[in-house]
Amino acid sequence: MFEHFQPIDVDIGDVSIFVRRSGGGPAVLLLHGFPQTHLMWRDVAPALAERFTVICADLRGYGRSTCPASSADHAPYAKRAMASDMVAMMAELGFTSFMVAGHDRGGRVAYRLALDHPGPIKKLAVLDIVPTADAWD
Repeated sequence: MFEHFQPIDVDIGDVSIFVRRSGGGPAVLLLHGFPQTHLMWRDVAPALAERFTVICADLRGYGRSTCPASSADHAPYAKRAMASDMVAMMAELGFTSFMVAGHDRGGRVAYRLALDHPGPIKKLAVLDIVPTADAWD
């Protein structure tokens, strides 16, 4: 599983994001759902790595990524915070633009990425979520 993927802990300040990286070419960020981890992409990622640089990340508080201190409003676990994590992590890895695919909770984070940080997002795919406008109010 993830045989040719390099495991990396990326320190982005208040958390460390665990990723697996492989391939070459344009970058693709894959975001897992709930209650999963980056491992959910194990069957898809190797095929994508034949054409792309694939980054499979654990969202903050999931898998091998670290957990931030919580707060009464749970802001450290908001999708906005997770989206900012992904932009910072990709920048730390040297990517100023990338494609993103998110499943379930990762799809919500991907939406937030596209809304809050449209510049680096070249293409967006969201899987297994229902788009609801009130989720963004």
